[in-house]
Amino acid sequence: MRPPTGQQFTISRDVDGRRMRATVTEVAAGLRELTLEGVDLVEPFAEDARPAKAQGIVLAPWGGRVAGGDWKLDGETQRLAVTERDKGNASHGLLRFSPYRLLDQSESRVLLQATIHPQPGWPFLIDTFVAYELTDDGLAVTHEAINAGAERAPWACGAHPFLAVGATPAERLTLTVPAARAFNAVDLIPTDETLVDAMDASAPDLRGGRLLAELDIDHNYAGLEFIDGIATSTLLDEQGRGVELWQDAAFPYAVVFTPREFPAVDGPRHAVAVEPMSAPANALNSGHGLVWLEPGESWRGRWGIAPVGM
Repeated sequence: MRPPTGQQFTISRDVDGRRMRATVTEVAAGLRELTLEGVDLVEPFAEDARPAKAQGIVLAPWGGRVAGGDWKLDGETQRLAVTERDKGNASHGLLRFSPYRLLDQSESRVLLQATIHPQPGWPFLIDTFVAYELTDDGLAVTHEAINAGAERAPWACGAHPFLAVGATPAERLTLTVPAARAFNAVDLIPTDETLVDAMDASAPDLRGGRLLAELDIDHNYAGLEFIDGIATSTLLDEQGRGVELWQDAAFPYAVVFTPREFPAVDGPRHAVAVEPMSAPANALNSGHGLVWLEPGESWRGRWGIAPVGM
């Protein structure tokens, strides 16, 4: 029986004498598992399953949602397929169910490629690449896009990892995200940006850390603090053990999503996705963070996940 997410590309590496392992899927170039000595650093899903709530997938050429599935290009309305039927939006880009092709694989690195062809609502030709590499520090993920068409094209990119510290429950985990601002939102569509100090519980200030068990959010954050070009979020237990998610300046936004009934492999649990984003949701309409690539021009961004105190 073939896996519903296509070929499974497994890479591994010894990190300080301990084995780190990752499996990436052909469909959506998704991160299906990441472990250190068998301890999950992301919420995994089974080889014979489909990813729940977009876990692990690449989001391109936009992340989050396009409100109503419509946006304007030079004054002309572009109509994308509505893939989030209950809210009437186009969700999570155009590669969510697309296969990538393998360009290169070694023991510790895999490079995949997919082309976004012109289609309804998207009259552009973009070549995309994603490399997953295990290093001495953890997992590093590199995204690249090249405008292969004859006209300038909009571009945004993101990823959707659900972080984990093995089977540690939400009551024992603290989430920290270094974001000073967040977007107000209507039906999960961002509107204006404001300081987190002025936000309500829908987008709490996470800079000082909050217990995951207290959080019930799905929100776009901004104003990340970058130190030496890197912004770092953490998910840690009471002993300071856990994981960190880092993102470079090409990803100046983050979505934090904390579903309380996430369908984990061992049953429903309170989970958390920290999603590095080059632009917030609805960027095709708002323009926030949107990059316009000239013909032949490229874009590159990096993020990764590393163990902390483990």
